[in-house]
Amino acid sequence: MNLSRAALLVLLQPLAVQAAEYRVGPDQQYTRLGDVPWESLEPGDTVFVHARPTPYAEKWVLGRRGTAAAPITVRGVKDAQGNLPVIVGESATTRSQLNYWGEERGILKIGGSNRPADTMPAHLVVENLHLRRARGAFTGRNGASTYLDNAAAIFIEKGEHITIRGCVLEDSGNGLFIANQASNVTVEHSHILGNGNTGSILEHNAYTEALGITYQFNRFGPLCTGCLGNNLKDRSAGSLIRYNWIEGGNRQLDLVDSSSGALRAAPSYARTFVYGNVLLEPEGAGNRQIVHFGGDSGNTANYRGTLYFFHNTVVSSRTDRTTLLRLSHQNQTAHVTNNVVLVAAAHGNTLSLTDEAGTLRHGGNWYKPGYVSTFGTLTGAVVDAGGNLTGTDPGFINLAGQDFRLTTGSALRSQAVALPAETHGEPVTLQYVKHTASEPRAQVSPPHIGAFGDASSPGTETPDAGPGTPTDAGTPPLQPDDDEGAGGCAASGASLAGPLMLALLGVLGLRRSAPSPRVPRGRRRPPLGTPRQGYSARP
Repeated sequence: MNLSRAALLVLLQPLAVQAAEYRVGPDQQYTRLGDVPWESLEPGDTVFVHARPTPYAEKWVLGRRGTAAAPITVRGVKDAQGNLPVIVGESATTRSQLNYWGEERGILKIGGSNRPADTMPAHLVVENLHLRRARGAFTGRNGASTYLDNAAAIFIEKGEHITIRGCVLEDSGNGLFIANQASNVTVEHSHILGNGNTGSILEHNAYTEALGITYQFNRFGPLCTGCLGNNLKDRSAGSLIRYNWIEGGNRQLDLVDSSSGALRAAPSYARTFVYGNVLLEPEGAGNRQIVHFGGDSGNTANYRGTLYFFHNTVVSSRTDRTTLLRLSHQNQTAHVTNNVVLVAAAHGNTLSLTDEAGTLRHGGNWYKPGYVSTFGTLTGAVVDAGGNLTGTDPGFINLAGQDFRLTTGSALRSQAVALPAETHGEPVTLQYVKHTASEPRAQVSPPHIGAFGDASSPGTETPDAGPGTPTDAGTPPLQPDDDEGAGGCAASGASLAGPLMLALLGVLGLRRSAPSPRVPRGRRRPPLGTPRQGYSARP
């Protein structure tokens, strides 16, 4: 028994030094973000940022590696009124022990630094933070500095297995910017709004280019007043856009070609999946196209191949023309299946399905009567795959109140057709809940058309990222691919099970004290006068 205990302590000892907590805020261990030793965080460490009446005017870099079992987490803690901690970029300062290039590109930067030593950051979670206003001046490693026009609330230069969850990204050039050295990124339960620059088409609520990215359960609000960018512009391979609320923008979705040969060579670059979303086109909101798919570089050989657009709810309030989808070139194909497309304030003949090029196959959709294939000259093809319906009223619970769930008499119920075989790995099992939440969608056959079916059971919504969630959230919600309880070691001896569990709980309960800052000796790198190629994709 003594030998077993000794062996157990040896095995578990590393765990005891892998998990530190750093608490920032009123009456906490630290008063400033700059007091946290960001340059020496270890796997399992968690930085708790507590809300306070005055925003934190600070900026920093995350350049460390967690692990799948022990990610590095930066977690906001709400106040008693449910307010997130606010971090502003204007007039922000940076901890002197940090040294990273690209300071002018964001409030929180992930990857690309001298201190901590440059590496590929991994297994990072950023949740429940309100980051806003990457604009104006700040104080950085070179003293007084100014943000670039395309600065972002969160700028990911590089990294793998990164989760942005429950955040608000607001009032910056880009709300979220991800360069093409990033991979396996999840953005969920977040509110992204009010970004862009007045009169400019170059900045967006989100502008991303990664190898594998999932957007789910997010609310994308309108850009700032007079800002002409798109709501979600993406150049990724393996884009999965599901169960989001996307309102306004020059286009709601602009899904175009990557500048990275590595991304274009990935098998996932060939297929893009967009489903279960609510897409809202307000009156006078820039381009009349809801979705643009393919590319914009002019090198058509690099354009994306196939879009699968299914079980979305699209509502346009335009009184002039609305176009559902523009394909960039004849090489693009879109499978448009089981969507409801309502031009609410106009007749059906103000809706066109596509803008001229490519092949659009549509089936099981609902439209108003009189829709047309294109407003221009059709150079591609529009193929009716069958099961499309027309009517004057889809049967939403409250159109004016933006409640797009279905009445019991809705014409959309049980009218969906079979989806393309390529979508079978993406079953529509959830639906969006206002706002930034989701719930299970009851599975019926045939399914209902659009983004909403019936909730499978009441009270099953995921936590809302807005006010009212726990102030110190503990374990974050599981991501879709998490498999809690699968794996681990199964002890075969019952006599060891109890003591082993107690020992594990005891050891895991020991959190190492916050260490004194350690500054790794990173390799020096000169500041860059202009953004590097990996920083900014084409507008």
